[in-house]
Amino acid sequence: MHSQSKVRLPDWIWELSKNEQELKQRILHYMRKYPGYTVLRVEGRIAICDIGR
Repeated sequence: MHSQSKVRLPDWIWELSKNEQELKQRILHYMRKYPGYTVLRVEGRIAICDIGR
């Protein structure tokens, strides 16, 4: 069974990213802290994630 969760992304991700590609890389790198979470989309500064169990 899968469920969804929201993860608040830290401001430094946007502050350090120079373009959209860097932003995506930093988000994915940050999300490694959450094993089993897959980012579906980002809404504002919130990552909407699928949690595989």
